[in-house]
Amino acid sequence: MVGTDDGHTLAGWAGCALAAAGAATAGAGIIGWRPGLWLGAAALAGAALLAWGLHLAGWGKPPGPRPAAQRPVRVRDMSARDGHPGCVGCRIAGRGRRAAASG
Repeated sequence: MVGTDDGHTLAGWAGCALAAAGAATAGAGIIGWRPGLWLGAAALAGAALLAWGLHLAGWGKPPGPRPAAQRPVRVRDMSARDGHPGCVGCRIAGRGRRAAASG
């Protein structure tokens, strides 16, 4: 969908970079470098945790479009502390339950 700005955040880019490195390492493990399978799997799990942690720290964004002033990668989302409505990552962390219950 054009204009949604999905994933253009520090959390998105960092998580994607680590996941790509993990996939490459796991691929090396598949073709013969046995430690690569385990290191790649660990890097993939680390990528998910890194992206989630950065999202919760305000370097991610809520789902859906955001205003043009909030689109640059270096802009921190100050509403992350309260949790984003409809965000699974925020709900897993226990944020935004009051907003979800009242809405």
